[in-house]
Amino acid sequence: MSGAGSYREGLEGGLDGSGLQIAIVVARFHGDLTERMLDSAVATLLRHGVDEEDIEIVRVPGAWELPQAAAQIAETDTVDAIVALGCVIRGDTPHFDFVAGESARGLMEVALGSGTPVILGLLTTETEAQAEERADPGRQDKGGEAALAALEMGTLFRKAV
Repeated sequence: MSGAGSYREGLEGGLDGSGLQIAIVVARFHGDLTERMLDSAVATLLRHGVDEEDIEIVRVPGAWELPQAAAQIAETDTVDAIVALGCVIRGDTPHFDFVAGESARGLMEVALGSGTPVILGLLTTETEAQAEERADPGRQDKGGEAALAALEMGTLFRKAV
């Protein structure tokens, strides 16, 4: 995949993270990949003015638990955006469909129900090689992209209040 159509292609303003409070919920399952995404997300937030002490990192077992943790964080009403990072790689069973689809649906429910932007940084790939490419900050950098989306949405929602 070339990354064409990536979020980075249409960036327009709203990326000053000064004063924003961002939570990142990251799955430990496929931790070699999700930790790379986390590192890139944090670096992106810092590069755009978010203070290190304004970034809260919460680790959960896997993608299934991302919506639950995001809901608890959103309930506190203390963050401007939540980034959910995880990885589900298709296997030989329908497990992939249930976990990936329900995790995404749950995160959208949290976003719509809470009024807090929740950014979907959930890799859903056919192979580990595809996941590696998407998690790699030197290639598709989906962790960094999720952080940029959080900056834009956090800024947008803050201005609308």
